[in-house]
Amino acid sequence: MGRAHGLDGSFWVEDALAASEDGREPLAVGTEVTIDERRGRVERRAGTAARPLVRLDSVADRDAAGTLRGEELRVAEGDAPLAAGEWLIADLVGARVEGIGEVRRVLTAPSCDLLEVGDQGVLIPLVADAIRRIDVEAGRIEVDHAFLGVGEGKGAA
Repeated sequence: MGRAHGLDGSFWVEDALAASEDGREPLAVGTEVTIDERRGRVERRAGTAARPLVRLDSVADRDAAGTLRGEELRVAEGDAPLAAGEWLIADLVGARVEGIGEVRRVLTAPSCDLLEVGDQGVLIPLVADAIRRIDVEAGRIEVDHAFLGVGEGKGAA
């Protein structure tokens, strides 16, 4: 959160999320957010895409907004717009990777996220060289077995 603006609890958002490709605004009126364990709903949205001005129903006045300055504003995962090539973690867990198994979880690593797949816990980096296609609706992830050094059928679960 940035500095307070006006007397009604409005504040500037620094380092704001960009709108999605379909034009959805991540801080549109009605969006649920969390700031320092405090939940709220966007009541007013003004400013620009790069520097939104927001008022939440849970921030009553300028003083309340001022106490939250510098805190991280989080948008609920389901409300955050996804760009092309982005998926929710919940959509990847349980997906089948042919010849390896089912995605057990997604791990955050320093350079990229990793899929932990199958009973052997095969780690697959979420990078274009390793992932050919993700079909969330079908629950399938196609990988480049040669790149991964895993032959189809090896470590299958």
